Amino acid sequence: MSAPASFAKMNGIGNKIIVADMRGRMDRISADAAIALAADPATHFDQIMAIHDPRLAGTDFYIEIINSDGSLAQACGNGTRCVVSALAAETDKKVFTFQTLAGIVNAVEHEDGLISVDMGKPRFDWQDIPLAEEFRDTRAIELQVGPIDAPVLHSPSVASMGNPHAIFWVDEDVWSYDLEKFGPLLENHPIFPERANITIAQVSSRETLNIRTWERGAGLTLACGSAACAAAVSGARTGRTLRTVTITAPSGGKLIIEWRADDHVIMTGPAEWEFAGEFDPKTGSWQHASEDAV
Repeated sequence: MSAPASFAKMNGIGNKIIVADMRGRMDRISADAAIALAADPATHFDQIMAIHDPRLAGTDFYIEIINSDGSLAQACGNGTRCVVSALAAETDKKVFTFQTLAGIVNAVEHEDGLISVDMGKPRFDWQDIPLAEEFRDTRAIELQVGPIDAPVLHSPSVASMGNPHAIFWVDEDVWSYDLEKFGPLLENHPIFPERANITIAQVSSRETLNIRTWERGAGLTLACGSAACAAAVSGARTGRTLRTVTITAPSGGKLIIEWRADDHVIMTGPAEWEFAGEFDPKTGSWQHASEDAV
């Protein structure tokens, strides 16, 4: 059994997050440990945000992001807010620079407790998302679910926010669609060689969107920050919305997404603490901070 590591169970507008403290250690969280933690109702998560010592000068920490199926993710905006909330409470520091698989991420906790994360620049070229074949215009690609003459979903906008996203625009309520059925099929569609996050988006005004997301490697989620960013930039890019929008997730939580003139996407929202514990990064066995092992 490896030495235990501390963790905080948190959420970002319902996006279930484990913030794991792996600082000062040489090991990593195994896929088996992630799967075991995800299988326990008490510690079930969408992403683990594992805080490691910095690997790059000028950054505070390296963040490894792990999905509930044990695979790695490049980006998680809601999880990054949880990391900032946990570190700010520990250190009184408010501004952070992280290194992730998707690159450098800057974040700040504001006086009101809300946290802004610079999610970087969106990418729209087919090879950068990536797609398996060339589409010159990724505002709407040829992909549909259902009969050819009456598809249930069709013509998604696609983009990368460090991870691949497909946004299906709908007129009806986002709950009218069986995303639990369509999500796995679309996530693993051959057009997405690295799989994709699948989002259903409804425009309620030029400044507001409602979304539901099937998250790559995690399944149905109450919130997905990078999907909110992908929906926001795709909405603006297709003329459906303005460049600053408020997005409502299935949890009812809201994120403010601003696609700035410098092309950076800024996501602002809250983070919530649930409980603390310790776990074995190799096996996933865990215990509450003040209780016997579970």
